[in-house]
Amino acid sequence: MDPVSQGAFGAIFAQTIANKKKLLVGSILGCIAGLAPDLDIFIRSSTDPLLKLEFHRQFTHALAFIPIGAALVTLFSRVLFKNYLSWTETYFFCFLGYATHGLLDACTSYGTQLLWPFSDVRISWNNISVVDPFLTIPVIALVIITILSKNKFMPFLGIFYIFVYLGFGLIQENRAEEVGKSIALMRGHESKRLTVKPSLGNLFLWKTIYEDKGFYYVDAVRLFGAKEYCEGTKIKKLDNLTGFMDLNTNSQQYLDIKRFDWFSQGYLGVGQSKNIITDVRYSAVPNEADGLWGIKIDPSKDSSEHVEWVVNRSDYKSKWERFFGLLLGRGCNKTR
Repeated sequence: MDPVSQGAFGAIFAQTIANKKKLLVGSILGCIAGLAPDLDIFIRSSTDPLLKLEFHRQFTHALAFIPIGAALVTLFSRVLFKNYLSWTETYFFCFLGYATHGLLDACTSYGTQLLWPFSDVRISWNNISVVDPFLTIPVIALVIITILSKNKFMPFLGIFYIFVYLGFGLIQENRAEEVGKSIALMRGHESKRLTVKPSLGNLFLWKTIYEDKGFYYVDAVRLFGAKEYCEGTKIKKLDNLTGFMDLNTNSQQYLDIKRFDWFSQGYLGVGQSKNIITDVRYSAVPNEADGLWGIKIDPSKDSSEHVEWVVNRSDYKSKWERFFGLLLGRGCNKTR
């Protein structure tokens, strides 16, 4: 999730073990530790654009790394807080803050390697968006209220709210899956590999993706009172064996396609520009297959050169208009 959420979660969990005199320093340590795993964003290469994808949400986010990560943050924090806390107190604040990070990220659809180094599976529970103010703002408010009032009940209230909200996300995810299956059935399709994910900033407008006969079908589902679907589009699924026959299977670009396929959990599509492979999971408008990012293939490159990383930032004004239109129910129909 976004850094603000990660810091807030780290702070509120650390507050649960802080006495009233140490609420402020405990909150700061928990916040710092909650942010720390995302330092992996600095692992990148000027020549290999996919290196950042391989290492972001990898070892620093793994369950097995939590004790080590907490110890590293403790070492750093002792420089600032050694006069206020013992080593043990500092470590436990950092441990709780650090432990929240990977688990929170796994609730999104991006994919987090919680089981590293035993597995490179990217875990994604898909029950919250990568940015969700309805989750984050109340948590921030309760962190601040706890510090100002020194009321130890508040952080537990905040954690209760977190689990209720995440639970609501699971309920909405299940509802979105039901609608996704009904959309496929209505079209006479098999809903193979059906995936649903919340759109940006809310749990009421969802994106559904399913595969049928070499295509990914992308639709939006609106879940307020009634279940509604907003018909979308389709995109051709990438076939690594036939999509780029002119690429040497030993070339770096071919290997990069395999790496990108792992990152996107197999959801790769090829649109009108056949040399651009897009991650179908993410688009600005949930019923569109216009991906936010992808890779560009150039068969004329040397076999040792990497693919080009491309980001789709075009026409955001009209995309936001279409997004909010869907949120308001424009172009959506009730399911039977």
